[in-house]
Amino acid sequence: MKLTMVGTGYVGLVTGVCFAETGNDVVCLDTDRRKIEMLRAGKSPIYEPGLDDMIERNVRAGRLTFSTDKETAYDDADAVFICVGTPSDEDGSADLKYVLAVAEDIARALERIGADGRPKTVVVKSTVPVGTSHKVRDLIRSRTKVPFHVADNPEFLKEGDAINDFMKPDRVVCGVEDEAAANLMRELYEPFVRQGNPILIMDVRSAEMVKYASNAMLACKISFVNEIAALCEHYGANITAVREGMCADRRIGNQFLYPGLGYGGSCFPKDTLAVASMGREVGFRCLLNEAVHEVNQRQRTLFWQKIEGELGKDLRGKTLAFWGVAFKPRTDDIREAPSMSLMRKAIAAGARVRAFDPVALENLSREMPEVERIEDMYDVLSGADALVICTEWNQFRTPDFREIQRRLSAPVIFDGRNLYRRQAMEEHGFLYLSVGRPPVRPATSRAGR
Repeated sequence: MKLTMVGTGYVGLVTGVCFAETGNDVVCLDTDRRKIEMLRAGKSPIYEPGLDDMIERNVRAGRLTFSTDKETAYDDADAVFICVGTPSDEDGSADLKYVLAVAEDIARALERIGADGRPKTVVVKSTVPVGTSHKVRDLIRSRTKVPFHVADNPEFLKEGDAINDFMKPDRVVCGVEDEAAANLMRELYEPFVRQGNPILIMDVRSAEMVKYASNAMLACKISFVNEIAALCEHYGANITAVREGMCADRRIGNQFLYPGLGYGGSCFPKDTLAVASMGREVGFRCLLNEAVHEVNQRQRTLFWQKIEGELGKDLRGKTLAFWGVAFKPRTDDIREAPSMSLMRKAIAAGARVRAFDPVALENLSREMPEVERIEDMYDVLSGADALVICTEWNQFRTPDFREIQRRLSAPVIFDGRNLYRRQAMEEHGFLYLSVGRPPVRPATSRAGR
């Protein structure tokens, strides 16, 4: 099948490459010439394990091309996937200007091409508020009489594991208005569900809501366990034991119930706010989703208060070393990353800030050039007054604790991801503060104020 992906961001690029991998002819279209030139040179503009190899393989096979030419990209496509961004406005609502601009382009292309052959299917892949796919449909219909189909196909990709998520999905959700669009979507996705997971065909509005409901639920679980962790700290309970006891109930499960610094990235913060915004638009207040967002933002403040409690509010003359900048491991994405909030607070308090991350330092340099970027996880510690852990990269899980002690000016660790056993920290003589667990304090603490 001939497919066009409009937008070479995270969703468009991963979707296009994975469809090419199963034999489709895919054109990835973008107005950003720099990104297209980078992709033509075989380099991905985003960090995603395995993506560069898949791009190279499918370009070499002739199934994957990159273009800025709208006419060429639209003319031969059986289906056009809209994969552009929907950033949040100040009130949390989704900005649809990019989606609707693509709809305008598609309408002009349909009018130019005419009604020859099978009608094209316009697939909204971007995460959009309920009713947006119909706005796209109505805008195109207002510009041309050439027939087409419309569908909504939300993505469920985890950054860092997106290729596996696409190639082996838990489910595929397709919102359609007619059987022709349903058949096309089934044909496209059948190679990915050989293991028996479902292709769920439903109405367009329900498909749009599935995406928001799914992300809102996962965000809710994260904020829930973080709130319980904060309560544990007040009562001297240990969230690790509480979580084990709670998650042994099969009705609850254990996924997304790990205490930490809260969620970040491009999806959960934006989508939780969008749900609340959709509620306001119809006069219905989404109290739970508003609270989920508030709890998430508070989590960073609560963790910063631990740092202030040990080192003082005035950090002039002190140095903090950060392990992890990306909002999660296996990605270079620093959007809404908890580390960014904490580093800004540290700088505002007068501290010198250094950071190490395996892949996100380049993005950090653009966002916060005032942070010193160190390419080695131990070098970043040299002479620092404390280590702050923000991302659970695997290489941080079993470090050389003697080397950490040797490098730091004081054996102080603020662990926002609960990577280490408290007993081990006590044995090594660290002042160790984590999330939802009692602190570990050596007999003589050098943290000071």
